[in-house]
Amino acid sequence: MPASREDLMNFFGELDIDVTTVDHDPVFTVAESGDLHERIPGGHTKNLFVKDKKGRLFLIVALHDAQIDLKKIHQIIDARGRVSFGNADLLMEVLGVEPGSVTPFSLINDRDAQRVTPVFDAAMMQHNVLNFHPLRNNATTSLQADDLMKFADACGHSVRVLAVSEEAAEAGF
Repeated sequence: MPASREDLMNFFGELDIDVTTVDHDPVFTVAESGDLHERIPGGHTKNLFVKDKKGRLFLIVALHDAQIDLKKIHQIIDARGRVSFGNADLLMEVLGVEPGSVTPFSLINDRDAQRVTPVFDAAMMQHNVLNFHPLRNNATTSLQADDLMKFADACGHSVRVLAVSEEAAEAGF
């Protein structure tokens, strides 16, 4: 059974991570979330759940407007061949969330199996405050970038902070 929002919030509490959550209508795409950017301060994000030719899974997290070349990303993240998006069934099986609700917070559901390699864009990690869905796309939870790393570590994941976006590469991260 995947973690609930309440489970996630309790886990944040156990880790002494301060978060702020704003409830809103469900948003399924970055384009639909435009007004939230005005209401909620901090870096807004997009999350890509992808797999390589060998079946290795990656969760790529970047700023909402980051340009990511999916034809070349495999070279940056050390994937075996080009990547493709994981389907909805695999997403639910591994991270316990539905399409439109992908979030690094879903690593809470991969603590035992450790099937996903999280990759955070270096440009995104320059923001002090970052915003993600708390396992469903009807709310946005804000936390400090350092606390995001603390959370991922507590889930047993070694995050790779890489310049996956064109913006990060141009900035020399």
